[in-house]
Amino acid sequence: MASIIVTGTSRGIGFELVRQLAGQGHRVLALSRNNQPCLELGLEGVHAPAFDLGSEEGCQKAAQWVASNWGQADALIHNAGRLVNKPFADTTTEDFLKVYQVNVFGVARLTRALLPHLNPKGHVVVVSSMGGIQGSAKFPGLAAYSSSKGAVITLTELLAEEYKETGPAFNALALGAVQTEMLEEAFPGYKAPVTAAEMAGYIAHFALNGQALYNGKVLQVSNSTP
Repeated sequence: MASIIVTGTSRGIGFELVRQLAGQGHRVLALSRNNQPCLELGLEGVHAPAFDLGSEEGCQKAAQWVASNWGQADALIHNAGRLVNKPFADTTTEDFLKVYQVNVFGVARLTRALLPHLNPKGHVVVVSSMGGIQGSAKFPGLAAYSSSKGAVITLTELLAEEYKETGPAFNALALGAVQTEMLEEAFPGYKAPVTAAEMAGYIAHFALNGQALYNGKVLQVSNSTP
């Protein structure tokens, strides 16, 4: 049984991660502003407090909860994401800050708080996007989102280097199209070839096992464009 922290658990991939990991007998700390969907699952081993990734105090409280209840966590899955889809000329600095606050600053903030309470042999997995891969297909309207996903990939590589002697391992998964609410926001009407449940299954397995083979890597998990 592993102890796993997942962010962005109110819908889509994050919700499926909680459901699947708990179903496999693991303990899950499900972190999301809207905690009702996970609470309504009623699954044993799931703790789902209302959580604000933009709050330093909230991140410290999550870390304290892990220390008090688990001692340490075996995996941290940064799944939470925010998207703005509008022409670049119509975006504001505030738009960019809102996206980066979750997709980049939130990853750094929560990781920093939890590092003392992560298993040295554990795994931090950052869910990024194919849009953040240099040279990949890019799409109008996603300047803030895709650039933030590129930034968090580089952050992941840097953290892997900084903690390579002590652990944990850090890797990023650059996802292609997955049928989620966020995909509908980015590409209205597009039907993805992969379901949220299918991708959650892959991410769950990678979070529990991938650190044996990878550290500081970006794996492209996509069979489509976008």
